Amino acid sequence: MKERAEKIETGLNDAKKSNELLQQATEEYKQNTVKLQQMGIDAEKALSKDLEKLRVENLERIKADNDEWTKKRIEQLQIDKKILVDGARGELIDLVMQATEKLLSTKIDKHFDSKTAKELNNL
Repeated sequence: MKERAEKIETGLNDAKKSNELLQQATEEYKQNTVKLQQMGIDAEKALSKDLEKLRVENLERIKADNDEWTKKRIEQLQIDKKILVDGARGELIDLVMQATEKLLSTKIDKHFDSKTAKELNNL
């Protein structure tokens, strides 16, 4: 009976120890869960900050690229405009020269014809 009482007492003590270990493990699990949740929240905040920083950097880079593209486009438009104006100016000069030549040749022809006719009449 004594042996049996000792076995029962040993079993009860083992059960108490097991229960205490189980409670301790459960408490550690809860603490670790809370720590992991906090770590997750902190990591999410850090990631959000990094993403916002990248977004701002990308926006600044895009704006700088856009400003540079706009500047180059304006320069190219000015070059194209100068080429068009110079071409039009050249064509206008050619037209003026042709018109002047035509006017001058008409007046010279009329003047020459009337002078030649008078000289022929004098002969």
